[in-house]
Amino acid sequence: MASIHREVLIDNAPENVWAAVRDFGEVHKRVAPGYVTDTRVEDDIRIVTFANGAVVRELIVDIDDEARRIAYAVLGGSLEPEHHHASMQVFGDAENRSRFVWIIDVTPGSLREPITEMVDQGIRVIKRTLDREAVPPR
Repeated sequence: MASIHREVLIDNAPENVWAAVRDFGEVHKRVAPGYVTDTRVEDDIRIVTFANGAVVRELIVDIDDEARRIAYAVLGGSLEPEHHHASMQVFGDAENRSRFVWIIDVTPGSLREPITEMVDQGIRVIKRTLDREAVPPR
């Protein structure tokens, strides 16, 4: 089993960051454009296409607006883990910034390296996209 835990500070209010993360069918536009090239939703399944060509089918397990947390599991696609569970959560701080936390648990352990690489690339894009100066005024 591999557990991957990443956190990044985003210079934007938690409600703004959560609004983007919560919009689970628009990841390719609002959260990780360029890193994710397409997102489709079919009932509670999200089909995500990455820039590297990987396509995964994710079951949306829970969306908790109060905790600002989304949980999902990869069920198949380019990656076929025995077990996969992930969550993304947004926390606020005293300076009205956001701490974005992404946790992935996966088996087999041989998937640690490729998934860690994808997560590390993804979190850089997420920060760049959601930082206050990157978010256009409404």
